[in-house]
Amino acid sequence: MDDLFELGGRTFRSRLIVGTGKYKDFDETRRAIEASGAEIVTVAVRRVNITDPAQANLLDWISPERFTILPNTAGCYTADEAVRTALLAREAGVGNFVKVEVIGDQRTLFPDVSATIEASKRLVEEGFIVLPYVMDDPVACRRLEDVGCAAVMPLAAPIGSGLGIRNPYNLAIIIEQSRVPVIVDAGVGCASDAARALELGCTAVLMNTAIAGAKDPVGMAEAMRLGVAAGRRSYLSGRIARRLHASASSPIEGMLD
Repeated sequence: MDDLFELGGRTFRSRLIVGTGKYKDFDETRRAIEASGAEIVTVAVRRVNITDPAQANLLDWISPERFTILPNTAGCYTADEAVRTALLAREAGVGNFVKVEVIGDQRTLFPDVSATIEASKRLVEEGFIVLPYVMDDPVACRRLEDVGCAAVMPLAAPIGSGLGIRNPYNLAIIIEQSRVPVIVDAGVGCASDAARALELGCTAVLMNTAIAGAKDPVGMAEAMRLGVAAGRRSYLSGRIARRLHASASSPIEGMLD
C-alpha cells in the first residue's frame, strides 16, 4: 500500500525516524538503522561528528545518498546556539533539514518554548526546513506552525524516560488543529508506545534511546518498525467505538426460538 507523507517538499514511506546517539559504535548504529527501515536519521551535531573530516565521521557509515540526514541542535540552551549549530551542519553539506532543540531545564530536558519559537523563526528565514522539538502544548505547536515550521514534534514524555505517551488528549488536539505533520518525539519506550502514537493519528514517531538503550538494539529497531506499521494500519482501518457495556460478537437476528 502506498501510504506516503510529505515533509519539506519530499515524500517518505517510513514513519519511523531514528537517532544515532548512545550506540556502542558506528557499526551497531548502522545495523539498527537498517533494521528500523527508517529513511530519516537524526544526528546531534554537538555530540556526533559530521563536520570534521579528520575524525571518525558517522556519515561514512550512514550515507546521505541513502538516508535523509536530519541534524539536530541537541545540547543548545539558547536560540543563538541553536541557529549557529544549524548553520554549521548546513555548511558541512547535509542539506536544509534541521531538528530544533533548545533546552530550558538541564534536569528534565524540557524545551524552552519561547526560545524554540525564536530559533525556529530565524532558521525558517534562513531557508531551513525546520522540525521543532516542543512540549505537548497545542498553543506552542500552533505558534511554530505559524512561523513556517514544516512539522511540529511534541514530546510524548521526557527525553530518554521510556514512559510512553503520557498525555494522549493533548496530542489529539494538536493533531486535530495542525496543517503540518505531527511527529511524536521523545519518551517512547517500546513498540506498543510507537503503535499508540500512530493509532492516535500522528504522522510519524522519532526515537533514539528506546532503540539504542535496549538489550538488543537491532532487534528493538525491527520491533519499532513493526509497531509503527501496525499502528498506522490500525489508524487507517478505523477502530470500533468504545462502549460501556458488552456487544455480542454474533448477531441475534434469525436465531432459532
